[in-house]
Amino acid sequence: MQWVLTLFVIAAAFATVRPLGLSGRGLAVAVLLVVNSLALAARHLPEAKVPPRASLIWLTLAIVAAAALISVSRSGSSYLFAYFLVGHAGFRLPVRQAVTLAALSSLLCGGVLYFHFGPGHHELAWALGLTTGAPVVMGIVNRSRQRAVWAVIDAAESSERAARAEAQAAVLTERGRIARDVHDVLAHSLAGINMQLELADALIEAGDLEKVREANQKAHSLVKQSLEQAQWTVHTLREDALPLVGSLTALIESSGHRDALTVTGTVRDVSSRVTQNLLRIAQESLTNTARHAPGSEVRVELTFDAASTTLKVRNSPATRAVRAAVGSGMGLIGMRERVALLGGTITAGPVTEGPDEGGWQVEAVIPE
Repeated sequence: MQWVLTLFVIAAAFATVRPLGLSGRGLAVAVLLVVNSLALAARHLPEAKVPPRASLIWLTLAIVAAAALISVSRSGSSYLFAYFLVGHAGFRLPVRQAVTLAALSSLLCGGVLYFHFGPGHHELAWALGLTTGAPVVMGIVNRSRQRAVWAVIDAAESSERAARAEAQAAVLTERGRIARDVHDVLAHSLAGINMQLELADALIEAGDLEKVREANQKAHSLVKQSLEQAQWTVHTLREDALPLVGSLTALIESSGHRDALTVTGTVRDVSSRVTQNLLRIAQESLTNTARHAPGSEVRVELTFDAASTTLKVRNSPATRAVRAAVGSGMGLIGMRERVALLGGTITAGPVTEGPDEGGWQVEAVIPE
């Protein structure tokens, strides 16, 4: 549409502006028509390719040329150049420079018609020349509108980039959560099963069949526990709601400790994320107890306060010989990561006083 308007103005000027020839005043009109046409066509150049200073010089000279064309021609639509050039100045230049050029156009064109420089347009009122500065308002409005559109587009692109970054972060967080679940389900269970099978091999060589059966039953128990833990993981990944107290009770009993759970405060429903992470912390603690403090007494406390949910797992010193075992080193790190994702705190360390002195305690506090 802009190109159509430009070509219309140029065609109308060449068709109507007179005199037009190859000598004398006709040649001057022809040269100024070409200059004005080129200046008007230049408004289609991208802003990025024309420096601001060059735009100011080009539009200033173009407005002077438009006023000169009105001066040397006797008739026609030469004044259209001034209107369109001033309007483009409002679009292309800063407001102060655009208004200055609009005032210059009004003074030059109005002065040409008022003082009748050259043959001029005697049938046109000099006030028409003053109105050539008016299109600057339209140009400024269009510029502001385009800037607003660009701002909206930039904001949309920024939002899209932020959404992509957030989605990528969510994917990485989910990968980390799944990695912790895989560690908890496989590493712990397989390590316990492997320990029992190694013990069974050693007992077979010693000929103690009763203890071999006991180790075999323990391995079967660990397999059953692993299946339950896998079910918990599937439920969590599917965001199924798990009852915290019931699931924690089942987990503790499957590890061989009965009546070890004490619940304090008013029991309430917590989110599936909190339930899943507290169960994993309890599982990690119980597995470490079985590995590093066999035969110890375990006490688990679950406390519901107004502002938080606290899980405390404490074990007494080992009562049986500790078999040398190499852990993955990810247990405590995984617990800290889980609690950090929920905005809570966790402490882990030896018990230094009380009946369980010499044992170990893990305490996780999850805020509401």
